[in-house]
Amino acid sequence: MAIKVALSGFLALLVAMGIGRFAFTPQVPLMIADGQLTLTSAALVAAFNYLGYLLGAYDAMRARRGMEKRLWLGGVDLVVGAAASALDTHAALRFLIGWSSGWAMVLVAAWTNNQLLRLRRPALSAAVFAGPGTGIFASGMLAMLLHYCRVDAATAWLVYGAVAAVLIAFISRNLPRSGTLAHPAQTARVAALSLPLKKLLWSYYLAGFGYILPATFLSQMAAQRFPASAFGQWVWPVFGAASVGAASVGGIVLGILTRHRLSAGRRLALTLWAQGVGVLLMISLPGIGSLIVGALLTGGGFLSVVQLTLECSRRQAPDHLRHMAGLLTCGYALGQLAGPMLSALSSWWTGRLEPALLASMLALAIAGLLVWRQP
Repeated sequence: MAIKVALSGFLALLVAMGIGRFAFTPQVPLMIADGQLTLTSAALVAAFNYLGYLLGAYDAMRARRGMEKRLWLGGVDLVVGAAASALDTHAALRFLIGWSSGWAMVLVAAWTNNQLLRLRRPALSAAVFAGPGTGIFASGMLAMLLHYCRVDAATAWLVYGAVAAVLIAFISRNLPRSGTLAHPAQTARVAALSLPLKKLLWSYYLAGFGYILPATFLSQMAAQRFPASAFGQWVWPVFGAASVGAASVGGIVLGILTRHRLSAGRRLALTLWAQGVGVLLMISLPGIGSLIVGALLTGGGFLSVVQLTLECSRRQAPDHLRHMAGLLTCGYALGQLAGPMLSALSSWWTGRLEPALLASMLALAIAGLLVWRQP
């Protein structure tokens, strides 16, 4: 039973994040080439997605009933939204898909954590959160295949929708039924925010801002630098593979080596600074190697930042897990919303993304400073 819960949560987050949210990244070059978007409008469309994610996460955090229905409806919306993206209604669809992704992130985490704890297999929760990174890798590999087959952006969206439909259908009978997510005694409790918790929230906000710019425009950066090369299609799968690998093998090794030497806060700070170095490499060096190493560092820190931030919040507010998870998710979404808005201004004023990426690097540096003294 525990394996079914973990696998269902893993696949739900794979669809919600890897296809629902981040399939947009490898699609950006195709949509720009097809004349559906410009660099500036792509940033604005991405902002609609992150606004939806923020509102969906907030709604999931505050919900008192109907949480299972939200999760089911979100799965259907992700399938329909991905397929309907073949139509030229990107802003509205990205908003709805973002809302469903916000539902999924908070509710899948709550459901799987509760069920795995009840089944005495809490360690399997790490496998659940490998879903987003695996989804990024899978969407990138699928994008490469579609590029090889020379399909247009609309056809590619239909393929993404079909893949999402198969995966959601596969896990549908394992998703929670009425009452599984309802925990009135816990949902009513609100954490008092101490100064360290406030710093953690601000750090996570800045982490979302710093991460989302390279995560959204990495494929487009590669396509601009190497227009006649297939290399641009490889960068996004590298990004996803780094997320999965660092969160599993690398995260485990780092945890073993530093568990008696470094606190969770210092490990989180070092991860955030490594992401910042990755962004710096992307914007300061022109070669292929800088994008590869930058993708490894930035993508590799993605899930580690999520896990370590949740660990810090759990140590400081163990009786308010759902409330803190919701606050952190909303803060991260606010940062993700601010990032594309800045990139739209950057591309409009200068025709380049580099000024916005420089701001994202500085945000990651400050985020690390804020959590250096966390327990």
